[in-house]
Amino acid sequence: MNLVLVSDIFGKTAALKALAEELNAQSIVDPYGGVDMAFNSEQQAYEYFSQHTGLDEYVAILQKTIKPLAGNIILIGFSVGASAIWSMSAHPAIKTIAKGICFYSSQIRHHTELNPAFEIELIFPHYEQHFDVKALQAKLATKPNVSAKCVD
Repeated sequence: MNLVLVSDIFGKTAALKALAEELNAQSIVDPYGGVDMAFNSEQQAYEYFSQHTGLDEYVAILQKTIKPLAGNIILIGFSVGASAIWSMSAHPAIKTIAKGICFYSSQIRHHTELNPAFEIELIFPHYEQHFDVKALQAKLATKPNVSAKCVD
């Protein structure tokens, strides 16, 4: 079993490296090739990600990283990393992924038409200012291979 962490817009931070070590993850996928970007704010990280990577490119990075891995893969993604997992989940060529665990992905709301080919657990906050979390959770929970819950 290969455990792969998929970072948020901040990339490969010290905290994510510590989590990877604690979970015995085989690798960390991030949008910046492992370079510590040392962003000063969420706004700075968001602007840099949007201008230099974007979700589609991040999905391509994730696919390229997991392609050579043998055996079953579990992906754990945070924010835009979770969005990347969700975005590639319906791809029919993805056969080695056993499960995706996605924390706090707000972008999933723009891609509710997808039907994941592997098991996905979605974890949302109880409240999000940009959309109705409960309505999204209810909509996604009816899909095969998807479980969705809200946490504090």
